[in-house]
Amino acid sequence: MKIEFTKEQFGSLLKSVYLGNWIANAHRTDDMIKEYEEIEDYIFSHAKEFGFDEYVDDEKADKGKFFSTRIFEEEAGMQKLIEEYDEETFWDEIIDRLAIRDLFSQHSRVELEKMDGNERMEKLGILEEKWAEEINEKGIERLEVFKE
Repeated sequence: MKIEFTKEQFGSLLKSVYLGNWIANAHRTDDMIKEYEEIEDYIFSHAKEFGFDEYVDDEKADKGKFFSTRIFEEEAGMQKLIEEYDEETFWDEIIDRLAIRDLFSQHSRVELEKMDGNERMEKLGILEEKWAEEINEKGIERLEVFKE
């Protein structure tokens, strides 16, 4: 099979593949998910054909691997997108985890198991709204950890 891309489309593909691999593997050290690494390497190996020489570094290639350059990460907006994603995910995770914690502190596991899914989700939704309001107004200013 052969797929043809315009330069603009290939640029978008580079960014999409980079971001996909970053989400899958950036937090890993030894247990990288190879399929994402391999597809990124394959797509990056064709970058020069589309005029994206400044986005790919193959001179320091390790066993023929292609790496993104700082230019790609900064000028193509990758770092900004990652920072935006991290920022939004951070707040969403705090809200979700605090709401789940509160749900389990207000109801026993047995009580929660007896509730139907809609009731559980409604109760969780109320707690998520409470925490979203708190976080949106005060950020982490009033969050504290108390030692026992």
